[in-house]
Amino acid sequence: MLESKDRRILCELQRDSRTTMHELADRVGMSSSACWRRVKALESDGIIRRYTVIVDTKKAGFGLSSMVNVSLARHEQKNVDHFVREVSRHPEVLECFATTGEADFHLRVVVENMDAYNEFLDEFIFKLPGVSRVRSNIVLKEIKTDTALPFRV
Repeated sequence: MLESKDRRILCELQRDSRTTMHELADRVGMSSSACWRRVKALESDGIIRRYTVIVDTKKAGFGLSSMVNVSLARHEQKNVDHFVREVSRHPEVLECFATTGEADFHLRVVVENMDAYNEFLDEFIFKLPGVSRVRSNIVLKEIKTDTALPFRV
């Protein structure tokens, strides 16, 4: 379980990971050296996995976003491993989740337009061994895309 100060640090870093250590320490009410030690501990414990940039997909030229539900015909390990490996290699797939329910995998895919999406399906998803069903849900409007954890501090 994370301590309150660690949660506050994570909240601030999720808001702006480019903040200086001095600013971060001020925001969470700690000395810079104590804050730095906690951040380093969070990194070494794997709680902070990496620092990244969140891109506005539409402004970057990716006008179509889809939630893709994929079911495999048989859950042969080689098909599952191949699917996971190939999906991980495709930059159009921003997220992939193995789930329970109607579909085995849920993917969030962004591409430039409908033609690019059709090509993604035809040249990639439909050619993967073991894929039995693909359902696409085209995103009409993004309501909430917050990737931060819901810490209450």
